[in-house]
Amino acid sequence: MERITERLNTLLGGLDMAGSWLAPLALRLLLAKEFWDAGVGKFHGRNWFGDIQDRFPFPFNLLPADLSWQIATWFELIGPIALVLGLGTRFFSVSLSILTLVAIAAVHAGHGYTIAEGGWKLPLIYLVMFLPLILSGPGKLSLDHWLRGHYLKAERRLWS
Repeated sequence: MERITERLNTLLGGLDMAGSWLAPLALRLLLAKEFWDAGVGKFHGRNWFGDIQDRFPFPFNLLPADLSWQIATWFELIGPIALVLGLGTRFFSVSLSILTLVAIAAVHAGHGYTIAEGGWKLPLIYLVMFLPLILSGPGKLSLDHWLRGHYLKAERRLWS
């Protein structure tokens, strides 16, 4: 029995280690793909924010529709690149979450919950996917992780 427990602990330890590297990376890559597609669509598409500007929550409803369109487009293009690199992950995760909340209020809320009807289920899934990135960071396969380690080593050398 002790041998089984030891092997199980070894297996679980390996999964924990792999998970700390791969789980945040998988979230970052999937979210990057989804938001990149939305950004490319906006970049090449017609600005339809003027049609729904009155449904934007405060203070976003105070911005001109053209400015809102540009902000959304560029955050949906730059944010995914940053997520893939794991650079500024928390900043872009929070920013894209805010963008998603605005989209839920302005676009999805009136369509119910289901994805098929354009409801708020899919944006809610994105928000839940952003939570581990916001709360725990981008994981070890990220520039944020490398920069943080590099900065901390440099700071220790400076003060020692």
